[in-house]
Amino acid sequence: MSHGHGHDGPIHIGPIAARIVVSVLVVIGVIVVAAAVALWPDRHTTAIPLPFQNADGGSVVTEAGTVTSQDIGNCGSTSAGRVFAGNPLPPDTAAYQCQRSIVDIESGPNAGTRTLLEVIPGVGQPDLRVGEHVRLVRQTDPSGTTQYSFEDYSRGLPLLLIAAAFALVIVVVARWRGLRALLGLVIAFGVVVGFLLPALLDGKPAIPVALVSGAVILYAVLYLAHGVSLRTSSALLGTLAAMVLAAALSYLSIRLTHLTGLSEEQNTNVQTYIQHVDITALLLAGFIIGSLGVLNDVTITQASSAFELAELDKTATRRQVFSGAMRVGRDHIASTVYTLVLAYAGGALPLLLLFSVSGRPLGDVLVGDAVAIEIVRSAVGGIALALAVPLTTGIAVLLARPPGGAARPPIAPSRGRHSKH
Repeated sequence: MSHGHGHDGPIHIGPIAARIVVSVLVVIGVIVVAAAVALWPDRHTTAIPLPFQNADGGSVVTEAGTVTSQDIGNCGSTSAGRVFAGNPLPPDTAAYQCQRSIVDIESGPNAGTRTLLEVIPGVGQPDLRVGEHVRLVRQTDPSGTTQYSFEDYSRGLPLLLIAAAFALVIVVVARWRGLRALLGLVIAFGVVVGFLLPALLDGKPAIPVALVSGAVILYAVLYLAHGVSLRTSSALLGTLAAMVLAAALSYLSIRLTHLTGLSEEQNTNVQTYIQHVDITALLLAGFIIGSLGVLNDVTITQASSAFELAELDKTATRRQVFSGAMRVGRDHIASTVYTLVLAYAGGALPLLLLFSVSGRPLGDVLVGDAVAIEIVRSAVGGIALALAVPLTTGIAVLLARPPGGAARPPIAPSRGRHSKH
């Protein structure tokens, strides 16, 4: 008697292939845990870089404030940056004019008082308006007097609303699977903040650190979002293999092209103020972690395609299932490569705009460190993506179709009398 299968129903698989895949994933998991223990960063403190220090050499402390008054007038008031309760003192002279903003301090030891911000209008300077919420840097000058200065706009509430809308839409559309995916994102963020960055700051080797971090993220994200199943396991194994391939390609590409990463201001600051961190290693780790999302996307799609095709046609051979899934994969590769390249190009638009007016030849622009980084990043991601498709499809087919080719079609029960032997 034949049995129908639902979308997530059991599928007849090759037990040997299943045991092999599960065993490999268990072994990889043990290796990842052991490597994480070996690479765990030491708990030593790192001096705060100069741009992030306050006047006392400590970390910058910010407080909440709201602009309650703003005008253009004479600057030079002794109340600028100071704490006061009523109105600011007028300037002694009328040497120049600027934008004057009175800000109510809403947190910290001076909550309930006010301060005056004087800003000379110009490119890059804040244009404050009444009612805007801002963050103020609180520090102490050499005489011990508290001083306040503008740090940035307060974005806490808008960001919270945007994040809440994102989470709500994901949960409403994808339901419990979407909620599990969001939990996976939280775990991924925790791995990056709690292990990857401290380990790199501690001087641990970049490739092992990035691979261990990526593996932990993939185990958590895939099994949380898609459930513990052989379908997910085949996607996980394919993604892990593609991640290792991406790491090797990233290393070879960076060495071959002599990329330094120093064209980016953040990397220059890291090299200047955190000199024991290898910028090339940091760039390499970024390449590896950045490839995880797109690899996860294509591998889970390929695993699902292979399992669905095997379930829909019980008489199809492994070759036929593989060919059908690869047709889906080729379309996915074509669309994802566009996504990958255009995403990097979109992030580099300000840089490309500056180069477009520099008058430099296009060839010089393309081989420059800043643009070359994006080209290499796109190429490495594209190669790993393209190779992950047949790799994951092959693993999924081995699990979705038992050994010996096609599954036997169901045998209809005989309606007549059974013959005697």
